[in-house]
Amino acid sequence: MTAPETSITTVPRLYTNKTLRNAFGGVLSFFILLLIGVLAFSIRLFSVIKYESVIHEFDPYFNYRVTQFLTKKGIYEFWNWFDDRTWYPLGRVIGGTVYPGLTLTAGTLWWLLNSLNIPLSVETVCVFTAPIFSAFASWATYLLTKEVKGAGAGLTAAALLAMVPSYISRSVAGSYDNEAVAIFALIFTFYLYIKTLNTGSLFYATLNSIAYFYMVCSWGGYTFIINLIPMHVLLCIVTGRYSSRLYIVYAPLVVLGTLLAALVPVVGFNAVMTSEHFASFLVFIIVHVVAFVYYIKGILSPKMFKVAVTLVVSVGLAVCCAVIAVLIALVASSPTKGWSGRSLSLLDPTYASKYIPIIASVSEHQPPTWPSYFMDINVLAFLVPAGIIACFLPLSDASSFVVLYIATSVYFSGVMVRLMLVLAPAACITSGIALSQAFDVFTRSIKFQLPGLSSNAEVHAGETSSATAEAQNDAVNTGKSEETLKDRSSRKSKKKEREHVEKPSTKAKVEKKRLLALPLEASVISLLLLVLLGAFYVVHCVWAAAEAYSAPSIVLTSHSHDGLHVFDDFREAYAWLRHNTDVDDKVASWWDYGYQTTAMANRTVIVDNNTWNNTHIATVGTAMSSPEKAAWEIFHSLDVKYVLVVFGGLVGYPSDDINKFLWMVRIGGGVFPHIKEPDYLRDGQYRIDSQATPTMLNCLMYKLSYYRFVETDGKGFDRVRQTEIGKKYFKLTHFEEVFTTHHWMVRIYKLKPSKNRIRGKTKKSKSKTSSTSSPKRNGRKKKNPWH
Repeated sequence: MTAPETSITTVPRLYTNKTLRNAFGGVLSFFILLLIGVLAFSIRLFSVIKYESVIHEFDPYFNYRVTQFLTKKGIYEFWNWFDDRTWYPLGRVIGGTVYPGLTLTAGTLWWLLNSLNIPLSVETVCVFTAPIFSAFASWATYLLTKEVKGAGAGLTAAALLAMVPSYISRSVAGSYDNEAVAIFALIFTFYLYIKTLNTGSLFYATLNSIAYFYMVCSWGGYTFIINLIPMHVLLCIVTGRYSSRLYIVYAPLVVLGTLLAALVPVVGFNAVMTSEHFASFLVFIIVHVVAFVYYIKGILSPKMFKVAVTLVVSVGLAVCCAVIAVLIALVASSPTKGWSGRSLSLLDPTYASKYIPIIASVSEHQPPTWPSYFMDINVLAFLVPAGIIACFLPLSDASSFVVLYIATSVYFSGVMVRLMLVLAPAACITSGIALSQAFDVFTRSIKFQLPGLSSNAEVHAGETSSATAEAQNDAVNTGKSEETLKDRSSRKSKKKEREHVEKPSTKAKVEKKRLLALPLEASVISLLLLVLLGAFYVVHCVWAAAEAYSAPSIVLTSHSHDGLHVFDDFREAYAWLRHNTDVDDKVASWWDYGYQTTAMANRTVIVDNNTWNNTHIATVGTAMSSPEKAAWEIFHSLDVKYVLVVFGGLVGYPSDDINKFLWMVRIGGGVFPHIKEPDYLRDGQYRIDSQATPTMLNCLMYKLSYYRFVETDGKGFDRVRQTEIGKKYFKLTHFEEVFTTHHWMVRIYKLKPSKNRIRGKTKKSKSKTSSTSSPKRNGRKKKNPWH
């Protein structure tokens, strides 16, 4: 009688140990996640530590300016803000043309901090928004991966995402761009989708729609979500994995998510009128047809079911054909078939270079090179295939979504280097799964190979299962002694059946683990190699965060034999404009510098980085590509007073306007046919030396860049192009130099007034003509300078 008592007392102890183990694991996971969040935040502070707390790049300056306006004027003024300092003379309605998620998020943070008597400036909040949300993105990655393959894989994936260089490049302190919050919204939306798919909870389905709404507010990349999820739903239906949970997760997303998306002014009716969203509606119809088929299958006999299926499928096909016909009509009525230019560039990588050079001219829209994959995701590129294999062992709805996610993101990242940012979370999730599975296999192999541990594990497992079974059986026999004979016999049969199944299953599990065990030496070496691989990844990520992605483009540095050199020419030029020009003066430059000019110099610009009006940008490109007199006429007609050019020939700065000049020619020639690219090329080569074409040597961009350049070294040697310039000595007749920065990186010119330009011609005409020439001259219509 002692054996049953021992077994009964063993069971609570086992359950207690398991509960304590789970509690300890939960607390440990919490602290690990906390450390991962701290790591994600701190690794992005190199830009502040090495340089200063400043906004980076170009687009973030517009976001910072908009956030300043929001905090000063309020939300209603923000929605109705018409900005007359951009795109002169057209202007821009900011509230209806901007994704407000980032601005509203940073504005809310600033308001909360000031409500708590933490007086931080708007600029400081904007600088640190991206590092804060990188920690949130790491935690969201943990939640997503945990739903797919458990907590171990989730912690590994979160740690990988916290350091991955591709994400760091867009989330360092000062990188105040839409992707700062959009990547968190992307991952969190996917987590809620998987959570709803696993649980079938309508509560999580509603949260999923709200998360999707936040993503729509934050970034135009929300179209990736509204196409990837329908693809996964269709995949589940085709592979026979349909369930009511699939309907619960998808139907609210399409209905509620689309309604919420239409509330965002920049999206509006595009949520239902553009081709990017049509796939979700088509799958929505298919899901309802399949759901109705499964419903009638459960309430009808097989014979009646066949008849009903025929009817349902017929009606469903008719509805689908009608919807497809409407979609085709809508698509056919659009010149771009209902797709945006960027979407068409993703589907057809050659589309932008053929038809929309303004998109192709952006460096981040170019295809990546193979070294960029190693730079941005490093060793994850080698772990992704192993993670995909692990997702198939076994294959579930959640793991199939991860496989689809990584497959589509790999394709899109190969088309556009900017979308390496979308690939990073997928690569971290699959790599986290691979590393977690590998560590599990190797540690289990070591446990079964070490002497004493293997036998103890088997005995412990056998004793646990037998003690649990005996305790359960004794409890049933003693607690249910008053049951009828029929119930007792049925329970005895169930008891024997359970014992017959449980004991072999326990032994089978032990034998299976033993068969899967690797040799001890191989397991130890493999673990050391994995640790070494992780250490290499950490070193590379820290280097990328500290050196490659921490430098703000507004302040440049260079290392040479005599130490560190800092080039602060951009802020020097904008400060000069702010203090030495009138408030209403208009500044013309290439569109790259529009946001910075408006935000830092507070002057009106002709074009900026929004690039919404191709004709306006082509006008500026045409002026830069034209001779000096024609360019003066174009700029004068636009009321331009100053022209700003960026030149890197003296210090070796490669991203200057001379290197971008062919894109100005292509964009300008796309609207004004008299601008032809071959006129600027010598035998198909772009040259600025003595072999350059006369059209190139006489265009405005060449003259504004190389004016007085020969005075720097006596030769006029361009360090970027590695050659001497072709035309060294010339004078400007319609422009005058008013400011050049210390390192010649930014040069500002002023348009000469027309009376100085035609002074001699005016005197000559006065001596020849009488007073009758005056009404003729006054009555002459002004000629359009670029037709």
